[in-house]
Formats: sequence, structure tokens, C-alpha cells
Amino acid sequence: MASLKEIKTRIGSVQGTRKVTSAMKMVSSAKLHKAQSIITAMVPYQQNLDKIVSNFLAGKTVFSSPYVLKDEEETKKALSKVAVVAFSSNSSLCGAFNYNVIKEFTSLILDLHIDDKFVTVYPIGKKIEEAAKKMGFNCITSIKSEGEEFTFQSLAAKPDYKKIFALASELMERYKAGEYDKVYVVYQHFKSPAVQKVERIGYLPVDLSSYKAEESLSPEGFFHNYIVEPSVSEVITSLIPQVLKQKLYTCLADSYASEHAARTVAMQVATDNAEDLIQELTILYNKSRQQAITAELLDIVAGSVQ
Repeated sequence: MASLKEIKTRIGSVQGTRKVTSAMKMVSSAKLHKAQSIITAMVPYQQNLDKIVSNFLAGKTVFSSPYVLKDEEETKKALSKVAVVAFSSNSSLCGAFNYNVIKEFTSLILDLHIDDKFVTVYPIGKKIEEAAKKMGFNCITSIKSEGEEFTFQSLAAKPDYKKIFALASELMERYKAGEYDKVYVVYQHFKSPAVQKVERIGYLPVDLSSYKAEESLSPEGFFHNYIVEPSVSEVITSLIPQVLKQKLYTCLADSYASEHAARTVAMQVATDNAEDLIQELTILYNKSRQQAITAELLDIVAGSVQ
């Protein structure tokens, strides 16, 4: 059995760990609350933007956009150059959050059946950046926005409209120039503080089938006979880049919320485990102390008898 000093030292060590995990839980909880506020404020805008696009597409308007999937033949075309935007955290201690992202990223690469040298990775977060570099992928870790260069790790630490929009513009320009045949995004979708699900989506080109309305009538029963200036096709063409930028920001906000939700749960579990361990060690300490006292009493009694 361990000595009283060893048990007391271990109790002190676990108590210190409990303070750290409890503090990290409170910090992540506060950041999660802020992230939920961002998502709550963004959802109505995203829904209305999608609704506008769906309403316009219901009229079967003919338009041209370099970012849209033109026909089914393109889906069958062999990929030669691919970009992957993957979102993770900059630090650990958030459960299986980073592991799930890296696992899905690896699965995506295997499903593409393409040489690794033709895959360009945009890692948003230190953990996925380290994993992608270790696998030998070409990683772009920073770009310039308004003349100032910023790293993608700063995006993982704090979501920023302008910076993520700059990244979206960079991806669209490179896709338009033919540098990439397709762009994918891997991130954790925030469903609730207790549930996050890793997602893999095709970012470019845009598949408009997901936006097309099933019926020509709106839920209110009105036809989509808007009067649009200069024209519906021009409005849709200008809306597509905005939809793409907003989608990438949504992925960033989702990942940010999922990270802190996962860390809050992980730190809560760690704190609870530390409290249980402290109780067990305290009981062990008391038993050891009682045994030591009993042994001393027996020695005294035996000495007096002699």
C-alpha cells in the first residue's frame, strides 16, 4: 500500500488537474454560447438566401455561371486536380473532434482515387494542418486579404467574415481558372451541444439540384412571378458567389461551435472523473491513516504489557 505522503501528493495533483479542467470547461462553455449566437443570427439569413435562389430556379431561368455544375457529364469526368478545405481545432482536449475530421479527410482522399500530389489542402486549424503535412500533402496555410496576409489557424481560433470570404474568393478564382476540377469541404456540423456530426460536402462546382423547388408554388400559394431588374439570370449569376461565401462561413461557424461543444463535454467528463478519483483517494488516505494509528496503538499497548 502507498504511503500517506504519496497518497496526499496524488490527491493534491488530481485537485490541481480538476481546477484546470473545470476552468477549461467554463471557457469553452462561454465560447460555445457565443458560437451558438453566431449560428442563431446567421440561420435566418442563410435560409432566406437559399429560398431566393430556389424561387428563381423554380422558373427554369437559363443562366450561365462558371461555378455551377453544367450537366451530368461533368459528374462522370475523371478528376485530375482537387482542393480540400478541412476544419479542425488549434488545440486538443476536445474528445474525438479532431480525430473524426482527420478520419473523414483520409476517407475522402481514398475515395477520390487520385494521386496525392494532385491534391491541395487548405487546413483550417493546427491539428488538420499537422496531419495533412505528415501525410505529405501540399498545404496552403495562408493567403492575403486586403493587402494583409493571415494564417488559417487564426480562422480556427476566431471566425471572421472578411477572412473566410477572402478564402472563398480564392477558391472560386482558382476553380474558374481551371486549377481545380473540384473543391470539397470537411467539417463538423453542430447539431446540439451534445451531438456533432462530421460532414463531407462538394463545394465547387455548385449542384443546383439541391436548390430547385419541387413545385412552382410557394408555401403561401403564390406563383414566383417576380419582376426583376436587370434580369433573373443576372441576379442568379451574382447570387451564386454570395451563396458560396456564405456556405464556407457556415462551415467555419459550425466547426467552431462543434469544437467548443466537444471540449465542454470532454472537460466536464474529466472534471467528474477527477472528483470521483479524489473521493477514492481520500477514502484510501483515511484507511491508511487509520491503519497507521492502529499499528502505533498496538505497539504502545504491547510495550506497556512488557
